[in-house]
Amino acid sequence: MITRPHFHRRGLLSLLGGTVLAAGTFGVGRAADGPVAAQAGDGVLTIEFDTALNSRLVITGTEGARTRLCDFEPSETVTLANGRVIDSFFLTEQKRASVNDAHGKGVRHTIRGVSAEGLEKTVDLTFYDRYPGFPLLLTTWRLTRGEALSIKSYRMGGHTLRASGSGFWSWSGSTHADRRDWVQPVREGFDQANFMGMNASDYGSGTPVADVWRPDAGVAVGHVELTPKLVSLPIVATASGASVALVVDHAESLKPGESLTSVNAFVAVHRRDYYATLDAYRRVMADRGLAAPRAPDGAYEAIWCAWGYDRDFTVAEIEGTYGKVKSLGFEWAVLDDGWQTNEGDWALDPRKFRSEADMIAFAGHIRAAGLKPKLWLAPLAVDPGSDLLHDHTDMLLLDQNGAVQDVSWWNAFTLCPAYPPTRDYTQALVRKIIGEWGYEGLKLDGQHMNGVAPCHNPAHNHARPEESVEKLQDFWKLVYDTAQEANPKAVVEFCPCGTSYAFHNLPYTNQVPASDPLSSWQVRLKGKSLKALMGRDAAYAGDHVELSDGGDDFASSVGIGAVISTKFTWPHEGRGKDANFLLTPQREAVWRKWADIYNARMLPRGRYLGELYDIGFDKPEAHAIEKDGRLYYAFYAPHWDGTIELRGLGRGVYRLTDYVNGVDLGTATADAPRLSARFDRSLLIEAIAVRGEGE
Repeated sequence: MITRPHFHRRGLLSLLGGTVLAAGTFGVGRAADGPVAAQAGDGVLTIEFDTALNSRLVITGTEGARTRLCDFEPSETVTLANGRVIDSFFLTEQKRASVNDAHGKGVRHTIRGVSAEGLEKTVDLTFYDRYPGFPLLLTTWRLTRGEALSIKSYRMGGHTLRASGSGFWSWSGSTHADRRDWVQPVREGFDQANFMGMNASDYGSGTPVADVWRPDAGVAVGHVELTPKLVSLPIVATASGASVALVVDHAESLKPGESLTSVNAFVAVHRRDYYATLDAYRRVMADRGLAAPRAPDGAYEAIWCAWGYDRDFTVAEIEGTYGKVKSLGFEWAVLDDGWQTNEGDWALDPRKFRSEADMIAFAGHIRAAGLKPKLWLAPLAVDPGSDLLHDHTDMLLLDQNGAVQDVSWWNAFTLCPAYPPTRDYTQALVRKIIGEWGYEGLKLDGQHMNGVAPCHNPAHNHARPEESVEKLQDFWKLVYDTAQEANPKAVVEFCPCGTSYAFHNLPYTNQVPASDPLSSWQVRLKGKSLKALMGRDAAYAGDHVELSDGGDDFASSVGIGAVISTKFTWPHEGRGKDANFLLTPQREAVWRKWADIYNARMLPRGRYLGELYDIGFDKPEAHAIEKDGRLYYAFYAPHWDGTIELRGLGRGVYRLTDYVNGVDLGTATADAPRLSARFDRSLLIEAIAVRGEGE
């Protein structure tokens, strides 16, 4: 169906005169009210356009009530090299057509308009039956006449969620050297660019999604390209609300007859927090061919890591800990950093392993103790002074000035992942570790692994410098596939040291940790995020419990369905700046209790129900998991004395137990899901159906 609006010439000239100059990211807003000239939508989201192709978002509730989330504003714009923003387009056409593709059945709405400069804008919004409230967005700008336009950047999905008086929370998928929270309140002055390239020498990339929400609804934007793109997803607190957008720097001179087509993007609305957005994004990307693999059984088993002994470990002290590790119920023994002479050569440190036979024997001793061996590795890092760097400077990633990309943590440099010799060298190393030395897992570690800068090394003959950025995921696919070929049950852990995970790398790992969390809050928010991005039963690990609040917060891992992990030392104290890892008798009792709880329930293998609670606005913070017909709830607060709500209960009566302390908490039903509770730090509840409906 095609509809062509009818306007007289005077009205057309008036509208075309609305093109504005704007200094900020979000341009100049439009009036909140005005005639709706075109619209596209489904049962959850309606996107309305006025006659200048400004748009606003309207969400429909379960009972049909419609809530206007945004005012009319220029959502898809072009910024010229001189700073002028073209953001007003006279509506000329709207049409719709049925589609049936990789995402299923849906409807594509096409809205078209033209600016005073002769720049025609076409907005395609495709709503799919399987993804209500989550349309895919593609915009094309075509110059129809006049002089060439020198384009600097373009913007998509620019919307400001109106203030409701209750504040805002946000989720950002970008990476930062300060390892900030992915979930943050949006207060006055909040302004985060969320650039998906390098934000420091070795911190970059991420998940290309930005989400803001208030208690009743949220708005998100992102892209669904199959490779990483150097886009920004700014979240900005404004006078009227919280704004999101997708911005792409794109220098191009557009001549008459030429077109500029945007990245494939989306705009979405949702209830409660960001979980629904990331879950839908994951499923859309799976339709397009990118999905995390199923985790092997071993990925869910409790982890002990020798990092408590630091780099200066001795083989004897590590091997002397195995008996205690096994008796406590942990199944993995991880040899961390320090087995090698340097990053790059990956030669054995002769003070610890005189030959490869010693390393093979070391892995064998772990298995003999009833444990599984995993080895730490930091691919793409090469140290100054290494033989590899001396002999193969051609493997380095170089910027446009010929400078190296630093890996700050190890005083190392970055190798180019798109250069075949780098790939070949790493593949041979992985084959040796898994296939010859006998390790059953890899701990891939380092913030530099998450993203790299464009590579200008002339030896690589890249078609474009961005090949290094876009082919990083192919490098990790090579590592993952090589490990799986050597051992189909191999656990390939990806730990980008405090960064926000790059989604395009996640299909090539089957275990992800909290990655050096700075708090128990980060353990939980990262768990919720990665369960959304990888699947409800993703093998997410809480990382060393010693990094949590108090160094003993197993409840944050167990309650959200994370694999438990520790780096305790025994019978002697460990090493390092903050060494305090000795398993004292008091700690042993705590560690044993939580390992027993974890192994008895194995909650990571359940279905994480992230849509039930809002991690920002719900108090106390709450999480839920369904496993084997039972529901498990976890509540967190420094101190709580009040009511809690058990959402998601089915029919019948549920018996409630504080399964950490073995305390009967009574019963609850879907009609009466609230109970009084008093706790410090955490309360973990098991809900078992004891009577069905009508019994």
